[in-house]
Amino acid sequence: MKAFVVDKYKKKAPLRLANMPDPVIGANDVLVRIQATAINLLDSKVRDGEFKLFLPYRPPFILGHDLAGTVLRAGANVRQFKAGDEVYARPRDGRVGTFAEMIAVDAADLALKPTSLSMEQAASIPLVGLTVWQALVEVGKVKPGQKVFVQAGSGGVGTFAIQLAKHLGATVATTTSSANIELVKCLGADVVIDYKKQDFEQVLSGYDLVLNSQNAETLAKSVNVVKPGGKLISISGPPDVSFAKTLKLNLFFRFVMRMLSRSILKKAKSRGVDYSFLFMRADGQQLGEIAKLIDAGVIRPVVDKVFPFAQTADAVAYVETGRAKGKVVVAVSK
Repeated sequence: MKAFVVDKYKKKAPLRLANMPDPVIGANDVLVRIQATAINLLDSKVRDGEFKLFLPYRPPFILGHDLAGTVLRAGANVRQFKAGDEVYARPRDGRVGTFAEMIAVDAADLALKPTSLSMEQAASIPLVGLTVWQALVEVGKVKPGQKVFVQAGSGGVGTFAIQLAKHLGATVATTTSSANIELVKCLGADVVIDYKKQDFEQVLSGYDLVLNSQNAETLAKSVNVVKPGGKLISISGPPDVSFAKTLKLNLFFRFVMRMLSRSILKKAKSRGVDYSFLFMRADGQQLGEIAKLIDAGVIRPVVDKVFPFAQTADAVAYVETGRAKGKVVVAVSK
């Protein structure tokens, strides 16, 4: 099969189109013909080697974390999927590789594709959908009447988070540029801050939950927006000790992550704020719940551009510019 591979860890390393062996499935796996995939900043971070100490891949490896496609074959123990099913997924860490024509996915990571979406639209959902679901539903436990601040509302995570937070009954604030104000309002944002003209720290206060997806400076300012007893959830770091324990990392890595998160934890504690780092995990059951919301019209995908498979590297470069509205998708096959 054809796939785009990373030959070595290096910042901005080029992706190479290569002929790779067809996947071999185990008893609990499903072989999927990939029809569309999506680009995430996580792809760039993995390629650059930012996670190789605790999430190592042996080059050459296939990049890519989102897929929508059709089941070709199911393993001996799989009962919930069969050949011909239209599915979508974010494969678990250690088994990614969706910039390819086929992939073997653990059945537990897979869900039936929302019937109302095209393959390209469905491919835009898994990683950001699971990230937001786990932040707002699982960890944040957002309730009606609460106030939620979603940073970068026009991005892939932001567009999904605004819609889910509104569905959960929250009042939603977000940041964006003036060009995207109408977009985030249409998605449900109640308070919109043009980050080029206003400082959100000066405008917002008393929020129950902040979803941080930006840099360390923005994270530090976000603490001041959260009310005592509220939650600050970051998907962009710094990782904390709980994350290290989840990955069963050794004492050295736990110490490193304690040092990395020490400053923000101290500041959060002083204000009575609960800080946590979220590193999304694969979960087919949660994708099934998300599919129900999409088919009910509660959440709609926001797709900026669709690139052909041959231009996968160009799609990655476009996402790295930070100008995409919503998600960038690659059509792998029809």
